[in-house]
Amino acid sequence: MLTDDPTLWISIIGNFGFPIAITIYLFVRFERKLEKLETVILHLSEVIKNISNVK
Repeated sequence: MLTDDPTLWISIIGNFGFPIAITIYLFVRFERKLEKLETVILHLSEVIKNISNVK
């Protein structure tokens, strides 16, 4: 296997570059959604704590 062969590099990038890029994109989106979910859960826990203290 020659590492100087440009067609080999094009094939490697074509086979692995696109799936890696999509995976990174989805991980970033998923991370943002998890952060929003964490914020909402923390807010909900504060609301529940305040309601429990009122009674």
